Amino acid sequence: MIIFKSLLFLVFVPGVMAGYVPLALLQRGQQIETGIFAWLAFPLWLIGGAILLWSFWNFFAQGRGTPAPIDPPKELVMVGFYRYTRNPMYVAVLSLIVGHFFWFGFWNLLIYAAIIFLAFNAFVACYEEPTLRKKFGVAYEDYCKRVPRWISPFK
Repeated sequence: MIIFKSLLFLVFVPGVMAGYVPLALLQRGQQIETGIFAWLAFPLWLIGGAILLWSFWNFFAQGRGTPAPIDPPKELVMVGFYRYTRNPMYVAVLSLIVGHFFWFGFWNLLIYAAIIFLAFNAFVACYEEPTLRKKFGVAYEDYCKRVPRWISPFK
């Protein structure tokens, strides 16, 4: 049942944010020629998709829950890409959206990516982190000291 809930969440949340909305934005906005940079879309899509799926698997396998706030993991997930960023799913979604920009060349996709990043950051700072601190206590505090919120060479 957890796998079904995770797949449902995958389709309706990241699927809509990184798939449906960007494709809908292609019908409006100004397009630019991205030239050779268009090929950056493929590694961004592949890496973003792999990180997203692997992170979902980690939530199921290690966390024994789903990414959905209504059925969160019962254990703190600190494996896979969670060793490098506390938010690999959000990084993956942003990677997919930026990949769409490079391939299709619509400026509004970059604006959308920036808005999504700000929304993710606000959600993480105002809801996720306080909730995880309350639920996992010292273990989460130690994790926050070791792993950055976003991908960063700085700790």
